[in-house]
Amino acid sequence: MATVIYPSPIFGPVHSRRLGVSLGINLLPGDGKFCTFDCVYCECGFNKDFRPRSPLPSREEVRKALEEKLKEMKACGPFPDVLTFAGNGEPTLHPHFAEIIDDTCALRDRYFPEAKISVLSNATQIFRPQVFEALKKVDNNILKLDTVDGEYIRRVDRPAGMYDPDKIVERMKDFGGKVIIQTMFMKGMSEGVSVDNTSDRYVMPWLEKVKETSPSMVMIYTIDRETPEQGLQKASHEDLDRIAGLVRQAGLKVSVSY
Repeated sequence: MATVIYPSPIFGPVHSRRLGVSLGINLLPGDGKFCTFDCVYCECGFNKDFRPRSPLPSREEVRKALEEKLKEMKACGPFPDVLTFAGNGEPTLHPHFAEIIDDTCALRDRYFPEAKISVLSNATQIFRPQVFEALKKVDNNILKLDTVDGEYIRRVDRPAGMYDPDKIVERMKDFGGKVIIQTMFMKGMSEGVSVDNTSDRYVMPWLEKVKETSPSMVMIYTIDRETPEQGLQKASHEDLDRIAGLVRQAGLKVSVSY
């Protein structure tokens, strides 16, 4: 099983299918995974197999490493399109996430004011006021919503605690449209059960909830790298194009990554 464990606190830049030239900011340890989800499709593997031993990077370590990398990119290139909080799990779990966002905004404005700041999050921490306010400050507040079917979430996203999709959507509404919904569509099997969420059974209820959030964009994508669960399959181009068409018919902007 191939997995991707990212360095910490800075990695890349890499070319993102969705975001362009992306400089990664990993607020989790560089030797394991730390997440409130345990998705069967996660490129970082299952939580139990990659428990970190190192501590989280401090706010100052992140700020210093980010500034050094931005100086290097200013001198030698490439120029980043986006500074992306991602990596080995859920970035908003960092106890100083809000302060780090403030530091990152200041450094971005100093070195690459045209670059965007993105956060890839599973949305489990958006009920925490500091996290919510910090996410309102970034350019691309990208929150996961793979489905609104509770059983599917328990089987595929496997949240560590309580996860109520209806409550998540209600909180997403509070962003006032400053939110990008990101959804993984796929096929195949996990533990002998289908994980195909490309049919109308899953797509139509999901789309109704997405519309309620009035997102600035909907990002739909499928598996791109090897997954810890071996029975998974990519959604086809036709599947993704059909779903994207439904999103557009609902009056929403959509991007597709095959």
